[in-house]
Amino acid sequence: MTPFGAKLRALRAEQGMTQAELADRIQVSAAYLSALEHGRRGAPSTGLVHQICAELGLIWDASEELLSLAKISKPRVTVDTAGLTPEQTALANRIAQNISRLPPTTVAGIHALLDQMPDTGKPRLRRLARRGEA
Repeated sequence: MTPFGAKLRALRAEQGMTQAELADRIQVSAAYLSALEHGRRGAPSTGLVHQICAELGLIWDASEELLSLAKISKPRVTVDTAGLTPEQTALANRIAQNISRLPPTTVAGIHALLDQMPDTGKPRLRRLARRGEA
């Protein structure tokens, strides 16, 4: 199950809505909605997430949370280690081979470690152009 699927299922249950009811309201099949909830489908589009938020009455932070979860809910992840160090490639492979055996405390610890990393995202060209730096 993906983070998005787990959250969607919980939100739908809180509202007392069945998969079939929500699927009908957002105009997708119940099978597709079930696959989303169980992590058998890729991350939904932003448009579909907006539809779901509207049907569930989600606004502000709750809506942003669901959008954020959708972005990190790809059930089949590929890691391209070309150009990385041998140690980084080995780590990616070890994680891939062992992720299903990691206890929840270890997974939480890895998340915490990654959360401490500085944001090194490159600024978009539009932002640079607005500042006169391009």
